[in-house]
Amino acid sequence: MSKLKEDALKYHSKGRPGKVAVIPTKPTNTKRDLSLAYSPGVAEPCLAIADNNEDVYKYTAKGNLVAVISNGTAVLGLGDIGPEASKPVMEGKGVLFKIFADIDVFDIEVNTKDTEEFIRTVKAISPTFGGINLEDVKAPECFEIEQRLKQELDIPIMHDDQHGTAIITGAGLINALELAKKKPEDVQVVFNGAGASAMSCAKIFLSLGVKKENLVMCDSKGVIHSSTPNLDKMKSFFATEKNIKTLQEAMVNADVFVGLSKGNVVSKEMVQSMANTPIVFALANPDPEISYEEAIASRPDIIVATGRSDHPNQVNNVLGFPYIFRGALDVRATCINEEMKLAAVRALANLTKETVPEIVNMAYNEKNITFGKNYIIPKPLDPRLITTVSPAVAKAAMDSGVAKHKITDWDEYNNILLDRLGKENNFIRVIGSKARQNPKRVVFAEADNYKILRAAQVVKDEGVAIPILLGDKKKINKIIDENGIQLGDVTIINPLEEIETLNRYGEKLYNLRQRKGITLHEAVKLMRDRNYFAPMMVELGEADAMISGLTKNYPKTIVPALHILGREDGISRVAGMYVMLSKKGPLFFSDTTINRKPDVNEIVDITKLTHDAVKKFNIQPSIALLSYSNFGSSEGDTPLKMSEARRILKEKYPEMLVDGDIQANVALNQRLLKENFPFSELCDKPVNTLIFPSLSAGNIAYKLLQETGGAEAIGPVLLGLKKSAHILQLGSTIREIVNMVIIAVVDAQSKEQKV
Repeated sequence: MSKLKEDALKYHSKGRPGKVAVIPTKPTNTKRDLSLAYSPGVAEPCLAIADNNEDVYKYTAKGNLVAVISNGTAVLGLGDIGPEASKPVMEGKGVLFKIFADIDVFDIEVNTKDTEEFIRTVKAISPTFGGINLEDVKAPECFEIEQRLKQELDIPIMHDDQHGTAIITGAGLINALELAKKKPEDVQVVFNGAGASAMSCAKIFLSLGVKKENLVMCDSKGVIHSSTPNLDKMKSFFATEKNIKTLQEAMVNADVFVGLSKGNVVSKEMVQSMANTPIVFALANPDPEISYEEAIASRPDIIVATGRSDHPNQVNNVLGFPYIFRGALDVRATCINEEMKLAAVRALANLTKETVPEIVNMAYNEKNITFGKNYIIPKPLDPRLITTVSPAVAKAAMDSGVAKHKITDWDEYNNILLDRLGKENNFIRVIGSKARQNPKRVVFAEADNYKILRAAQVVKDEGVAIPILLGDKKKINKIIDENGIQLGDVTIINPLEEIETLNRYGEKLYNLRQRKGITLHEAVKLMRDRNYFAPMMVELGEADAMISGLTKNYPKTIVPALHILGREDGISRVAGMYVMLSKKGPLFFSDTTINRKPDVNEIVDITKLTHDAVKKFNIQPSIALLSYSNFGSSEGDTPLKMSEARRILKEKYPEMLVDGDIQANVALNQRLLKENFPFSELCDKPVNTLIFPSLSAGNIAYKLLQETGGAEAIGPVLLGLKKSAHILQLGSTIREIVNMVIIAVVDAQSKEQKV
């Protein structure tokens, strides 16, 4: 069994099986709560809905609930594998709906291949849902199923396999034609593939101005010609009269190629036969019809898009379906019509031409992403998608007369959309993407450990980091072999065997610490300890970052890093920060691991370190200095300390958004803060950074939030070191180790830029 296969099966089976769950959205703690949730109180909304059917949107979850429905006849690249086998994919689609647009999903797998029975089933369960996403239903049945359901139901329905790719490709076409200085009515277009997605793409292209007589479609047998026998209704519509038979002939002087077929069917010569400034959408996955590298090598004037994330211009359906349904649901649209789809196309095309926010540049490790040949489609991690596509779709629904609910305050609607997800909801996705753009060498000091080796494989496979393993080679290789871990040609170093290196490193340590009571002999001896060897590799540029601490206590791992790497210039102390991934987005806790009872000046230093660290993640820090008091409401050393720290911070860094002393609940509850302390500068921006008055307070807080609040902890992130070194929690999980590696890589990237 391959490691990817094993990991995927573990991912889906570990803990509660599957990827989704149903949770209550109202209090259910008391007898009264339950009497309102069910009998007898539930009778009241039932009667209200019986009197007015539209009240179902007022009293139930219908308005934010989409069904992802499949019969498993065309699942991803797996084909007809049946309804049960399709369920993991449908659950996955539900996860994407939730994380990108806050839409709840029930996945429904229907055990029938009969078109009429499928339609009857969907119609019968439709009262439950505000919208229906048909998924992985094979052609040609999918065409009739979608058409009939749209005619017979009055809720938004879309077969994403057909229309998702079409919408994204349509946006790419608009922008590519603009760059090529061509008009849609003048271009010759060739499609390779004649399935549901190709048909929908072709229709979108016609809606955008491409002429039907200028469009040629090929299937596995060649060009679909009007003389071809036994054509179905859809293929007949796109049959050409041109005297050509093969894809190669069709490509000659074509302006646009769209591949929705299989890999490696287009050659360099075929691309070279196309017209000037050709546009190639090679969308077969995982292998495009022509590889990106071959395509751009074939001619310098080409514009290329693929379905892959490792090249520019990824055509990814997640740019469309979550936001299209979001807009449709929010105006209670009775359908998803052509006007709404075209509105999404144009919104995506226009967004590409706007200034890209820094968080997107950061995610893709670019300095300035701008509209051009390598950027004709928005990036999937662009946080503006929900406030661009969803309002455009909602407006189109209203303008075309299919909206039952009207939105009048669009600014307020945008705020609601942002609040659904939290403005920094995609933190780990963004920094993970940034790490992959410029992976760094990360040395693992405790590599003779299963969890470390599994994490090393994960970061290597994901392209996040280049692992270097320290430890006994035989022991490490034994763990690798026994557990099927695939680390290939990863470097393994046993410090005890590297006599020359030990002496060289020991001499460097001696030079650093000779006036701190260390002898050369002791320095060389210390280098046998991997927690000294690893930071010395980083110090001498033989690695970019280090990870340790899984099996040893915190002081034993941090002290060597402090002694060898030292503090950044101008920094008087180091601090420890945890990133808490909460439902409200990331919260940054400091200091949680190093400074036990910081005084006023130490609080000032810790706050500045934390402020600068948060800004590295392209997040504007909004900082609360925590206490048991609110702005002097109680006496004591802690309120005075935090208040004085705030005064000094504002004096030294007037632009810093910071206030205190303040209680944690008030800091995190904007309504409470505004009602009681409207003078605070924290009223205007939700707090995302918490500075604790003592190590015990911070340590207790993050562990409570982690264990009882459902927040995921990343840390401790060491702040103030010259180079990237980070210490794991004792007993960290593989996931936590991977997250720390991502932080370490981004930290190393940032420190590299300073040099």
